[in-house]
Amino acid sequence: MSETGERKFFPDMSLDERQKKFLAMSDEESDYSDIPPLDDEFFKNARPVKRTPRTEQIGIRIDTEVIEWFKRRARGRGYQTLINDVLRTYVRHHIESER
Repeated sequence: MSETGERKFFPDMSLDERQKKFLAMSDEESDYSDIPPLDDEFFKNARPVKRTPRTEQIGIRIDTEVIEWFKRRARGRGYQTLINDVLRTYVRHHIESER
C-alpha cells in the first residue's frame, strides 16, 4: 500500500505490463506492512506446497527405448512426470525465444 493507505493496482494495464512494472520496482518501493513477521516456530512446521497444474490424460505412442530411458532417469518420481517436465521446459524455452 502507499503512504496514504491506497493499494497500487493498475487494472488498465495488461498482465505483461504489470509484470514489467513489478519487476522494475526496487526493494524500497515494495510495501511489506501487511505481512506479519515469521518466527522460527512458524518454520518448524512449514511444508512446501507444490502447485500441480491441470493435466490431461492422453494416449501417445513413444519409442520403447525412449520410455525405458525416462523410466531409468525418473528415479522414483514417475517417468510420466519426468516426460511432462521435459516437455514443459521445451515449450517454455520456445515461448521465450519467440518473444
